[in-house]
Amino acid sequence: MKKILFLTSELPPQPGGIGNHAHQLARYFSNHYEVTVIADQRSEDGKEEQEFDEQQDFSVSRVKRRRTLILTYLKRFFIARKLLKKNDILLVSGKFPLWVGGVLSLSSNKPIVVIIHGSEVQLSNALARHLTDWSLKRLDHIIAVSRFTLQLIESLNLEATTVIPNGFDLPKTKVESSYDRNNKAIPLQLITVGNLTQRKGQHNVINVLPQLSQVYPDLIYHCVGIPTEINRLEKLAKALKVEQHVKFHGRVTEEEKFELLNQADVFMMLSEQTSTGDVEGFGIAILEANAMGLPAVGSLNCGIEDAIEDQLSGRLVNPHDVDQLVLAIKDIMNNQSQYSAQAKVWSEHFTWDRIGKKYLEVLEEFE
Repeated sequence: MKKILFLTSELPPQPGGIGNHAHQLARYFSNHYEVTVIADQRSEDGKEEQEFDEQQDFSVSRVKRRRTLILTYLKRFFIARKLLKKNDILLVSGKFPLWVGGVLSLSSNKPIVVIIHGSEVQLSNALARHLTDWSLKRLDHIIAVSRFTLQLIESLNLEATTVIPNGFDLPKTKVESSYDRNNKAIPLQLITVGNLTQRKGQHNVINVLPQLSQVYPDLIYHCVGIPTEINRLEKLAKALKVEQHVKFHGRVTEEEKFELLNQADVFMMLSEQTSTGDVEGFGIAILEANAMGLPAVGSLNCGIEDAIEDQLSGRLVNPHDVDQLVLAIKDIMNNQSQYSAQAKVWSEHFTWDRIGKKYLEVLEEFE
């Protein structure tokens, strides 16, 4: 059986889009290959990761994060170099794993495949950007999670490239809820699932609440995710006098997340690019919501354009155009049943039984 070494910048149980993607991909690969994953230990004592790792069908090698990051980086590199000798293919995902792949290509003839998400190829630091471009040119195949992400490296004129969107799996336990989205007496419920940061764009949703609340006076906007910049968002809500419409849930369990999704009407992902080049490469949380019949409103000019079929599974908008946002939500709410049904059908294109096969096709090139 072919052996795959998978170096990723994130892996659950800690939250993160790249980590969830790596986890689902490793699970899928484990049905076809012998898989070893190298990932960070982000908790202090490592118990969370240990419990998680023991439940997986693949092997996990954890690297404890140190205060001096260079020590963490070096540890990752030496473990990857050692384990690559025992494996047939190296798959890398994330900024530092991409660099490791580039360096390892100097001393190894093993095939190296990279998954790029977006932000790691838009670094503001000139040296880091040069190292990224150099690494991409040395690797055997580049998989981009969206057409937008692939366009970010067009100038490199790389030939071995493929676009494979992110995949998702539904929760194993069925979410039971008596919530009726078609009950007009229930207030409008908006939701965003993701780290509370500028890139995820929760502030863009809050900015539209003054106008939106005039149409839907009792609306609630649910913010679910690590509260990284919660103070900034709370201040913004108070300044706009809409704090009564915003509810911050922080980090929640998977069951709690899906229950909140089940009770919402519209999923909001108004992401924007930051000054450091951080950008939304795809938006897998959108597909999770779609699968539960939840239409989405997302941003143009980023990877979300591949995650939303405009006027079918939701609406694509300029995240800073308040009038456009209000009209998009009105459109969805006026055609709720139609959008909900279409969102479910759309999500079926991104389940792992379909997406995983596309990855296998790439890896089979090296057999």
